[in-house]
Amino acid sequence: MEKAQKLFDPIWEDYLRQNPAVKKVYDLFKGLGENVVNDHIAFRTFDDPRVSINVLARPFENAGYEFRGEYTFEQKHLYARHFELKGFKQAPRIFISELKLEEMSPFLKETALRLIDEIPADLLKSPQLILSGRPWEKPSFEVYEQLRKESEYAAWVYVYGFRANHFTVSINALKQLDSIEKVNRFLKDNGFALNDSGGEIKGTPEELLEQSSIKAGILPIEFTEGVHEIPSCYYEFARRYPDKGGELYGGFIAKSADKIFESTDYYEK
Repeated sequence: MEKAQKLFDPIWEDYLRQNPAVKKVYDLFKGLGENVVNDHIAFRTFDDPRVSINVLARPFENAGYEFRGEYTFEQKHLYARHFELKGFKQAPRIFISELKLEEMSPFLKETALRLIDEIPADLLKSPQLILSGRPWEKPSFEVYEQLRKESEYAAWVYVYGFRANHFTVSINALKQLDSIEKVNRFLKDNGFALNDSGGEIKGTPEELLEQSSIKAGILPIEFTEGVHEIPSCYYEFARRYPDKGGELYGGFIAKSADKIFESTDYYEK
């Protein structure tokens, strides 16, 4: 677990810089005396073999993580896998998704491949890739907008690169805010906007997983055309239920995750 924690600390610090609202939520929870436990961390990439799930998963696998499940999101042209730390059930799960470039337009595919071509060869082989942010040229707002029309996911990766796009609070570890309804009400009462795509609560107790999230924070980003404010990273909240064997469900529900992805969709304050 110690080896994995050394990975998480810099990832968490970078994540906080991408969405200051996360620290506000974290502090509010801690102010109630809650124990804030991380359920999972998510990353995004393209399915090019140089930066695929297999590549981004390496530092976690080297720290003891093992593959546990896979998921397909047909409408968003995504494939994902999740990993768990062997022998440590309380360790955060790792969820890594990738965009299927062969299913996208020539413009999107060519743009993605051009960006990957710009990544230094030594970084592609380094465990620091997962923390490298945007390892290519300053983005163009015009390109961002064109990508966004086809895939909000691709547009996000174009601007933010390789970093955690969200951490997730485990509601199971909370004492006062012990239901997803209480968490959501607390967040709204404190001025946070929830992702309501597909409803504020994704999933059901019968599916063994309920999820919600606040919308990604808005950051000023320097594009080649000037500064524009766009969504960055977001905070998620998950409540897991025991299966028939009494074990908490450890996987993910694709139809729910599909809507959670939209927490980074473009919006204006």
